Amino acid sequence: MLKKKIDLNTALEFEKPILELEEKLEQVKEEIAAGDLSKQKEYSRLVDRVERLKKDTFSKLTSYQKVQLSRHFERPQTLDYLNHIFTDFIELKGDRVFRDDAAIVGGLAKLDGRGVVVVGHQRGKNTQDRLKRNFGMPYPEGYRKAVRLFKMAEKFRLPLFTFIDTQGAYPGIEAEERGQAMQIATNILELAELKVPIICTVIGEGGSGGALALGVGDRVLMLENSCYSVISPEGCASILWRDATGDEFLKHVATCAEQLRVTATAIENMGGGIVDEVVPEPLGGAHNDPSAVYATLKEALNRNLEQLLPEDLDKLRESRYTRLRALGPYSND
Repeated sequence: MLKKKIDLNTALEFEKPILELEEKLEQVKEEIAAGDLSKQKEYSRLVDRVERLKKDTFSKLTSYQKVQLSRHFERPQTLDYLNHIFTDFIELKGDRVFRDDAAIVGGLAKLDGRGVVVVGHQRGKNTQDRLKRNFGMPYPEGYRKAVRLFKMAEKFRLPLFTFIDTQGAYPGIEAEERGQAMQIATNILELAELKVPIICTVIGEGGSGGALALGVGDRVLMLENSCYSVISPEGCASILWRDATGDEFLKHVATCAEQLRVTATAIENMGGGIVDEVVPEPLGGAHNDPSAVYATLKEALNRNLEQLLPEDLDKLRESRYTRLRALGPYSND
């Protein structure tokens, strides 16, 4: 059984057969509760069918289906992790230059009693919230706010945690006028030089420079059904096949998702130091059992932090910079 009731309106196409079967299972359960004990065998058969269908579906997901799962409307976001993994969160707003950008959230918190700083993308939970947060696509002021929090972490010697979940930085003319490219580069530089332990986690979609602006750290984790790429599969397909439409375009998108190797397991298998650990999710994705993924990720964050805390901060910074410079090895063989 899915741990959380998923709305059919927000479900992905490959989830719908499972959800429809589960609805039937719930109906039979209600009939048994009402006194119709003749339904007990049917109930047992349906339970088995649901479990088999779930295992069969989620063991054979394509790369693009995993990309879709990383964007799921009901997938936990930064504030969910803040509220369930950390305590005593105090949100800090504004970049002290232009305005507050709700696509980036962050502030002070505690992880099992230890003071930390947390910064992450926030997509929004419903249409109104998503509009407010610009669908998780930050402007330069959002990334300036992040830098302000990075420097606060260093000033008070607090470990820094970042959570990545964006299709990319906002590409509009207003963002470019306010220095989007320069600000992303500044964020990368600031993270590379920061003298505190940094743990980055891709919790959903890690898109291009908008993700990398929060993605330079001593440890980079990815949730099992997250993705990380220089360009979205749709963006890649639109460049390579400009005239493709409909089903033909979707086939090209699926091809791009496979060839770009955007999924967590593909990136881990590729090596090269891009990701240090893939954090498992419950069957069907984090949105099916949020409490399970909160517990699993909390353990991973604590474990990685304990490994980093004894390190000399100057050496930690040097190693982080070396790691960043070494990304992207290739061979002509």
